Amino acid sequence: MSTRTAERKRSRFFRKQDKIISRELSKRRASSYVDYTLVLLLILLMGFGFLMLYSTSSYSSYMTYGHSFHYLIRQGSFAILGLAAMFALARMDYHKLCGLRWPIYILAWGGTLLLLVFGRSANGSTRWLRLGPVSVQPSEIAKTAVIILTAGLISLHPRLVNQWKGLVLFSLAQLALAAPILKENMSTSIIVVGIVFFMLLIASRERRAFFYAGLIGLGLGTAGVVFGGAYRLARIRVWLHPELDASDKGYQTMQALYAIGSGGLFGKGLGESMQKQFIPEAQNDMIFSVITEELGIFGAVILIILYLVLIWRLTMIAMYCKDLFGSFLVIGIAVHMGLQVLMNIAVVTNSMPNTGVTLPFVSYGGSALLMTMIEMGIALSVSKNTGPGLDQV
Repeated sequence: MSTRTAERKRSRFFRKQDKIISRELSKRRASSYVDYTLVLLLILLMGFGFLMLYSTSSYSSYMTYGHSFHYLIRQGSFAILGLAAMFALARMDYHKLCGLRWPIYILAWGGTLLLLVFGRSANGSTRWLRLGPVSVQPSEIAKTAVIILTAGLISLHPRLVNQWKGLVLFSLAQLALAAPILKENMSTSIIVVGIVFFMLLIASRERRAFFYAGLIGLGLGTAGVVFGGAYRLARIRVWLHPELDASDKGYQTMQALYAIGSGGLFGKGLGESMQKQFIPEAQNDMIFSVITEELGIFGAVILIILYLVLIWRLTMIAMYCKDLFGSFLVIGIAVHMGLQVLMNIAVVTNSMPNTGVTLPFVSYGGSALLMTMIEMGIALSVSKNTGPGLDQV
């Protein structure tokens, strides 16, 4: 064997070894990588949420339960569960969710059907299932389930996304989940349909289909309001003229608007809200009004900026992800966060009818917080499968 041939063989051997070592180092990096930017954003939002929840609910908690920490303790218990689920999912290979997309979807669909039979009613709608000492909202599971299913379908059938037939089939699969929720929880149906709409819009090149789908959706939404019963029509009337029924149906909206108007630029100070004693269930859907009263427009804008940075970070993870399934998982989560925040603030400012949408990480609600943390765990898992450029963003 000549010296030149031996050198070529050694060179090929060492190149092969370098590739093996590089792959192993990449795997180790992925398994140990943590997106600290996303984690920091979650800490800030959760910390702010607990602070405002205590400020908003301490008085009503003391008057009802004899101590100021009832709502904080209950929210904290779900936060602990959520953190455990988030870190467990962050360590898991998110690709496993693709194989579980249909079981998760069927579980969510079954929960919404059980809600129609065994659901607990409150404030004119049935949204909760009683499981022992706690009440859960199957609709919160539905939002995450539809993200996983849509991401799976897009990644497994990318060509169908650019065909009318495929778009119709994808949409029908998701509408089967939204339909049982529509009767009692129109806001969740809007979010579910919105998540699917924007995920498919981003994935598809067939733009005309979405124009027609938007027109059809607008027509169906109008029909749902008109023929959805007196309860929904009453909400529309209250939305248009809350001052005409300020002592009854429009009471919550008017008190929230008073809170926003009295906050000024920098607010009255933390814990100094007066309107929180008059806003029904202020710690739930209307907590943004108390934030604006206590921290002013300045505090409200800071919170909105935090949400925008969160959505931006999720978008970066989706862009740098190395596979289609992971990208669209995080796109779906980002769309969900955006729709949820937008709808909540729109309701509080009376820019749209009251729909009962919570403010992520801030509003009181165990099911919503738990499922939001689960989605963040999925996003952290996907962030491990991104290119090196994400660290520099």
